[in-house]
Amino acid sequence: MPIDSPSSSASGANLPPLSLHIPEPQYRPGDTADFSNIEVLAAGVTPRPDSAADASTMRDMVYGLVRVLDDEGQAVGAWNPRLDADTLRKMLRAMALTRAFDERMFRAQRQGKTSFYMKSTGEEAVAVAAAFALDRDDMCFPSYRQQGILIARDWSLVDMMNQIYSNRADRLKGRQMPIMYSTRDGGFFSISGNLATQYPQAVGWAMASAAKGDTRIAATWCGEGSTAEGDFHSACMFATVYRAPVILNVVNNQWAISSFVGFAGGEATTFAARGVGYGIAALRIDGGMAQNAWFAQFLADVLGTPVEVPPSHETTGIGAATLAGIGSGLFSDASEAADRWRADRRYDALMAPDVRDAAHAHWTEVLTSELAKSL
Repeated sequence: MPIDSPSSSASGANLPPLSLHIPEPQYRPGDTADFSNIEVLAAGVTPRPDSAADASTMRDMVYGLVRVLDDEGQAVGAWNPRLDADTLRKMLRAMALTRAFDERMFRAQRQGKTSFYMKSTGEEAVAVAAAFALDRDDMCFPSYRQQGILIARDWSLVDMMNQIYSNRADRLKGRQMPIMYSTRDGGFFSISGNLATQYPQAVGWAMASAAKGDTRIAATWCGEGSTAEGDFHSACMFATVYRAPVILNVVNNQWAISSFVGFAGGEATTFAARGVGYGIAALRIDGGMAQNAWFAQFLADVLGTPVEVPPSHETTGIGAATLAGIGSGLFSDASEAADRWRADRRYDALMAPDVRDAAHAHWTEVLTSELAKSL
């Protein structure tokens, strides 16, 4: 028996039709991008919360921006970590070496000498600064753009190359894809090609550390696109319920391989705001500058300030959602001296593209030459 169609009054004929929103990027590859719509706060203006502050008092910080370095390359404000010159030089060398290593290995992949390679260009500070802020025995659960952690921890470049080439000296015996490193001694958990799997792994490891009364914490990284994965949200739930001693980093480089930030919810709010719904203390930082990234990670790891990891790595707190970056904020300096670094710094997120590209080409040539000599 046919069913009568509802009357026009019941069907809502007088209501406007619904429409489905499909996110569209403002710019596509080849276009001239303009990020002037992103509000970049001045360095030093963001207040630093008290170490005993509750996560509920920090909610506004997910919409602001923590910046330590001003446009002159000077560390200013309450977030200034006051790093000594030797630490700055070591961090700078690790970032420069990461850039040079990436260039050499990417060139080898393009020549057909290896099947796969992923660069971390522009994100060196995110990995290197975190490695310096964390303790050497803290466990890192990286994505495929955190090779800087291994380099900052003085891991053998030759060993990393053996893994990339899957040769006879590869400790993993060719069982992992190139660049998916793994080393217990380096505190570097096996990289997986599946997005966001490292998040629940990191939280589980941190829970085990706390259950055993250990002092080590976990830190993990993913891109902004991976926050749309179920694993990301499962990890956040377990982290907040069990107050796992873990730092969850989301690296927003504006474009997740083939999808722009809108498909992960980036049009509606910041990725740091993910932490608010879970009751996790969260920060939004300019991850392109090493001292910004270092200090945010250090606060989470040692001081227990905005991300609730108490001093001395006590395992009763939750260190989650240290948000790294509003963009690439490229960092490519090869100077060994801090003063020369400040004078020659070219990779500021606000620099003109032609200046940035010229500096990139110059330092890539210099660093590749230095890497060849060291090998």
